[in-house]
Formats: sequence, C-alpha cells, structure tokens
Amino acid sequence: MKCAVSENATRQMQAILDAEEDKDLKFRVFIAHSHGDHVHYGLGLDYVKEADGVVVTESGLEILLEQGQKFLDGVEIDYNPEEDQWSVTHPDMGHTHH
Repeated sequence: MKCAVSENATRQMQAILDAEEDKDLKFRVFIAHSHGDHVHYGLGLDYVKEADGVVVTESGLEILLEQGQKFLDGVEIDYNPEEDQWSVTHPDMGHTHH
C-alpha cells in the first residue's frame, strides 16, 4: 500500500507523536464514510491491528492503513499550519473529501 505525506503534515504528525507518552501509537487514515465514488477520510492515533498495512514514509513516520481498502491505497495527507487544517485526499479516485 502507498501513502504520501507532505512535509508540513510530517512535521505536525511527528510533533504530536513526540508529545504522546504511549510510543506504540501511530497515525491511522481510515474511511469515515463512503457513498458511491465519494469517500470521507478520517485521521487519528491508533494501535497497529492485524488487518493493517504499515506504510513507512521517507522520514520514517509510520502510517496505518487497513489492507484491502482500495480507497486507502494511494492517499495523500497534508497539513496547512496557517489554518490548522488537515486534508486527506486520493488523487486517483476522483471524488474524495477530508
């Protein structure tokens, strides 16, 4: 599975993880809701589960994605520090939301 994480998102994710006492927590991208070809993503901290694929970014950040979910393979995570806003999109799937 693939997942791209922008530099801004990487910095913010690492800062959040560094502040966590539980070092087993990882960031998870999940499908919050889907209808037709529209997908709404969620992003949060979670533990590795048996059905997960763990994607390691170039910076060494580990992102959890549930294996077998076509809408998760290839997601892109970004963070806008000026607006304190996250976005999760999938460029190959057309209609996606965050």
